[in-house]
Amino acid sequence: MANAASNRIADNKPGDGYVQSFARGLEVIRSFSASAPRQTLTEVAGRSGLSRAGARRILLTLQALGYVHVEGKLFSLTPRILDLGFAYLSSMPIWNLAEPVMEALAGQVKESCSAAVLDGTDILYVIRVSTHKIMKINLNVGSRLPAYCTSLGRMLLSALPEDELMQRLQASERTALTKHTATDIGELAARIALARRQGWALVNQELEEGLVSMAAPITNRSGQTVAALNISGQANRTSAKAMHDTMLPQLLAAARTVSGLLAAQRN
Repeated sequence: MANAASNRIADNKPGDGYVQSFARGLEVIRSFSASAPRQTLTEVAGRSGLSRAGARRILLTLQALGYVHVEGKLFSLTPRILDLGFAYLSSMPIWNLAEPVMEALAGQVKESCSAAVLDGTDILYVIRVSTHKIMKINLNVGSRLPAYCTSLGRMLLSALPEDELMQRLQASERTALTKHTATDIGELAARIALARRQGWALVNQELEEGLVSMAAPITNRSGQTVAALNISGQANRTSAKAMHDTMLPQLLAAARTVSGLLAAQRN
């Protein structure tokens, strides 16, 4: 999976308003993950691309603000860090309105339902309504997955201008996660173009063996895709064909409902 540094798009050069110390602080926060919840100073410096002295100053600042806990030589994030994520969710009331729609969809199709936005080369989950344990890893609000091999990601990538799409595909770590994963840029571009034409994306066991998912776009009042909605399940319970044949109308209807709620929101 792409790390924080590879998530940046190459030509997004900082301008005069760029605050480097703030950016470095965010890199330190991003260095913590499910695979690295507790780190030494050396590990934080290595993961964030900073010197030990620079990482130490930032960690001590975060500790003073209550965002980092220190135990011996190990640093970890505190629950207070959730305030940063909840600030986004609370500033976007559409997700509160979307959740009942997603719960109803999950109840109809008896499969898990998620909403995500595009962030660099990843998708970022903003809502999850889980009905089954469908993946080896645990997905929660704030979880990230590669965009190139997920239905949510391909739906979101399909809304980008062609040059930006190619740039993000080139920046992605296109690893063959299963024997079904498409990694060739030309093939990925073709599958994303298909999603753009048909208005939905289906990914069959490219992210994980046995996992099938289908996504549809969430648009604002200007018709711009700002998020995507998906349903996902196990191929041994629901094949890709069965998901398409029996669940696509419900998914598209739910995505239109959420888009309508978003369009009705005041600026």
